[in-house]
This record gives sequence, structure tokens and C-alpha cells, in this order.
Amino acid sequence: MFVGFDYGSANCAVGVMQNSEVKLLPLTESSHYLTSTLYALDRELIAEAVHQQMPDSLKAEYAKARASQLTRARSARRELDLEPNEQAVFVGEQAVKAYLDMPEEGFYVRSPKSFLGATGLRADQVALFEDIVTMMMLHIKQEAESTRGLNAKGAITHAVIGRPVNFQGIGGEESNLQAESILRLAAKRAGFVDVDFLFEPLAAGMDYEASLDEDKLVLVVDVGGGTTDCSVVKMGPSHVDAKDRSQDFLGHSGQRIGGNDLDIALSMKAFMLHLGLGCHMVNGLPVPSKPFWNAVAVNDISAQRDFSSLNSRKTIEELIKDAKRPELLQRLLKVQKDQLGYRIVRSAEQVKISLSDADSVTANLDYVCPNLHAEVSQALFKEAIELPSAKIEALMKQALEIAGVKPDVIYVTGGTARSPAIYDKIAAMYPETPIVVGDHFGSVTAGLTRWAQKVFA
Repeated sequence: MFVGFDYGSANCAVGVMQNSEVKLLPLTESSHYLTSTLYALDRELIAEAVHQQMPDSLKAEYAKARASQLTRARSARRELDLEPNEQAVFVGEQAVKAYLDMPEEGFYVRSPKSFLGATGLRADQVALFEDIVTMMMLHIKQEAESTRGLNAKGAITHAVIGRPVNFQGIGGEESNLQAESILRLAAKRAGFVDVDFLFEPLAAGMDYEASLDEDKLVLVVDVGGGTTDCSVVKMGPSHVDAKDRSQDFLGHSGQRIGGNDLDIALSMKAFMLHLGLGCHMVNGLPVPSKPFWNAVAVNDISAQRDFSSLNSRKTIEELIKDAKRPELLQRLLKVQKDQLGYRIVRSAEQVKISLSDADSVTANLDYVCPNLHAEVSQALFKEAIELPSAKIEALMKQALEIAGVKPDVIYVTGGTARSPAIYDKIAAMYPETPIVVGDHFGSVTAGLTRWAQKVFA
């Protein structure tokens, strides 16, 4: 069976063709989308979970490659007093729930796709991300193959997987090759026979193309959870049936800037003043901003490692001694001790979503301090995301400059584009050009699914 597989920064989805129409397969009891998160009671237990669930034919080779991790996993299971078959690794909303129940005890990663092209990863870090992605793909594949997902139970063998134009703003093609290598190996270990890749904005555009009755030049703007990608594409009846579309793709741009960055920026602007950002020391100097940034920079490996370290805790404790408002910095210390950074960013994400339909939202931060709330207005949100939204504008201009054409239409998709603040920015750039808003979450999956039929059929 051939599928389109959107392994997204915010959500994952799988699509199949049925009766010439794209059908998204349920990945949970109540949704076609699975939140891109993983939680493990101990990070060493991820390799154990992968080994248990992967196809039997691949276990020996994997066990040889991960011998030390599997040995440490057995020790971790004993130390945690876990039963041999007791679940220790969770994916999707189960992972979110486990993290919220035990934020300080386990290993939690949100949007692992955002890290795949990171520069400077050590071999053990690459191996960890291979296992994280494999574990998620195993879970998703099993759910998609269940009778709940298909009319008749069957194996998924081939997939077209979406990828951003650039996985990272730095690192160039080397970063892209590293990320693709991780995804390809994970897919193999999850049981896929073969996979191919397609730029996500192109996939989103293909779904739109299926509705066109005349040829158009389309600027596809895909603002996702981890990346923004823009493509200028020739679309329409003259192009839709071609298997080689390389001549139709006139310009691309992409960068790791997306919904996660908006959430982080909003966390800094709206929440961190309640934790001491902007306050002063008794000597009149401002409190350093680095600990606050590290607390919420959940898509930055080095920042997260720094914030969780003992040195970071000691730094905050020293700041408390000399701060004019030590009670505020005590809240930052709690965030560090209890590892609440992800939860703060999750609160910002919920505010962002709520602001799609409201002028002002009250965020509940009582998990940091009793009765702590933060008021967030549309105006504050727009101010907070000024820098990332400017980068999105720059990517649109870059794609059009490379293509050297003026688009007939702008096709906007991606979950982050639901935000009125982002849509308004896009619309204001080219007010004379019509804008079509696609399925914010399903367009990419639909396009990947259509392309899978052409690549593998």
C-alpha cells in the first residue's frame, strides 16, 4: 500500500487514495493527526521500545548497532522498578499527558523534526534522534494499518514523506542530507519497503492544483510548526499529470521558522516578565536574559541542555540573592528545577490558537506559581512575533526573486497560517494578488498522497 506521510513538526498525518479521493487515516481514537511528541521515563528506554516493536527481520542488525543502549535500558528499567512489559515510552497526546504528569522525571521531546538537520550533532545524538523518529513512525504505521484506519487490514509498504526546503537556517545541504538520512533509516526500521521525499510546499500546492481548471503561477506559502517553505510553481491541467515536475518548480525558499518560534517568542514577551525578565539587580544592572531564553528555547538542543544543568540552577540562585524582585526569579528557579519550559511554551501555543478567534486571552500559569495569570492581547502577540513574521515575509520575497515572475495567486497553508496575525502579514505584502487558503493541516498530506501514486504505482 502506498501512502503520503506528513511527519510534521507539530502534527503527523497519513493519507491513502480511495476511489480517486485522498483519505486521511485516523491515528488516534478521535483524530487524523498525531501530536509530534515523545516522552520516555528514561531516554535509554527508547532504544528498547524500538527493538521490541520493529519487524523481527530487522531486530538482529538493530541490536548489534544499539548494544550499549539496550544494555543501559535494562539497567534503567531495573532502577525505575518497571515490570518487563510495562510501557515506558509514549507518543503523541499520551506523551503530552505523561510529561504534564511527570515533567521533572522523564525525557520529553517536542517537534523532533526540528532537530534533525541541526549542526554539530554527535554520533550518539544522531542515534537518539534516529530512535525517536523510528519509534514515532512505528506507532503511526501500526495505527494507520489497524482496521480502524483502513477498510481492510493491510500493510503499508511505500511512503512519500514530506520535507521542508531547508531543515535548518544554517548547515545548508549537509543539514538536509543528515535529516533525510535520519528519516530514511527510521522509515526502514519501522518497516517501510521504500520511501521517497517531496518538498512540503509543493505537496500542499498539488492538492490545490487538483481543483484548478486553468493553468496558473502559484506562490505556495506553507507556514508549519517548525519551518516555513515557499515555492513558485506552474500549476493546472497542463501540468497535473506529469510525473516529472522539475520544470514546473520555478523557485524555492525555506527556513526553520514556524509555529514553534512564534510560541517561543510569545513566551518571552508575555510570560517571562512574570518570572523576572526585565527586572534589575541591586547594583542597577538588568537581570541577564539568557536563562529566560534558554528556558523556552525548546527547539535548541544546546539551550535546553544549558538550562537543565546544575550550573544554570546555581546561576539563577545567585541572581535571586542580588535581585530587587527575588520573588519573581524564584518562579524561574521552579521552572528550572521542575523542567517546565515545554509546558510554558505549550501555554503560549494554546494562547496563539485562542487568539485566532479572540482579541484577548488569559493564560493560566498556576503550575509555576499559585494564582499566576498573564493577559495576552492581539496587539501584544503581533509585537512578540514581529521578528519571525518578518522572516516569513523575506522567504516569500526570496522565492519570487529566484523565480523571476509575478504569481497569479498565493496559496496559503500550514497550521501556523491559521493565525490572523500571520495571514494579515502575508496578505499585506501583495494586496493585488488573490489569496487562497487551503486546509491548514491536511493539504501537505493530501499532496504527498497524490504524489505517492505517481512515484510508486
